[in-house]
Amino acid sequence: MATDLPSVWIQDLTWEEVASYLERDRIAIVPIGATEEHGPAGVLGVDSYVAITLAEDAAQRARVVVTPPIWFGDSVHHAGFPGTISVRPETLTLLVRDVARSLARHGFDRIILLNGHKGSNLAALHTAARVLHDEELPQVLFVIADPLHLARSAAPEIKDTNEHHAGELELSHVHYRYPGKIRMDRLTDAHVDFDEVFGGFVGDDLFGKAPDGVEIVWSGDEQRAFTPTGSFSSSLGVTEEKGQRYHDHIVARLVELIEWLRRYDGPIGRRDAGKDA
Repeated sequence: MATDLPSVWIQDLTWEEVASYLERDRIAIVPIGATEEHGPAGVLGVDSYVAITLAEDAAQRARVVVTPPIWFGDSVHHAGFPGTISVRPETLTLLVRDVARSLARHGFDRIILLNGHKGSNLAALHTAARVLHDEELPQVLFVIADPLHLARSAAPEIKDTNEHHAGELELSHVHYRYPGKIRMDRLTDAHVDFDEVFGGFVGDDLFGKAPDGVEIVWSGDEQRAFTPTGSFSSSLGVTEEKGQRYHDHIVARLVELIEWLRRYDGPIGRRDAGKDA
């Protein structure tokens, strides 16, 4: 493992240090976030800070490298709020494909796309990884990681209310790792009446039991109409302790994932996979 590197961040390394790392390991984490509204208490960079801190702490524990973060994501549904910067899903797909191609060219063949924009961005990331793996990079094992799935078992025991956009968990997370970023004097109980807006077909808790439902698409202006504050669930319960528990659980799972990727010797990510079928 790369215990001798001065940083886990590729941008802080020389090309010779990266080459030395590749002699011993082939794993890279790509943190992907968003720049979008997170209610009156959350800064626009919440999702990017989530991806950055998870990637950095997991990488430091597991001794792998991390690429510079991607700060922009698919945020058009938040575009009714000033400061939100959105890229089209196809733009994000193309960007991620180019990043992955660059990594693969030099020998990285275990690439973790770490999404801090819970749920959103996933369509673009899946498209990027599936097309690349199927058509160009069969030797690369792509993993798409998201707190929405990595914290599914722990979140219900940590949070005190339903968790959705700008809710207590993600704001607690940033509050814990980046003190001062969350405007603690602006925490709010404002929330969306999901039954009224979505007819009972969309769940109000990303970590709770979901209804037999559908995906409903809305615009940024429509979102501002049904949640003028930008908050989908209460943020009153934000605490550093919740953020730490949430963070530590996800980082531990990421480290387990990295250790598994190092041991993995199965059919996925092998040039000869399926040749004898």
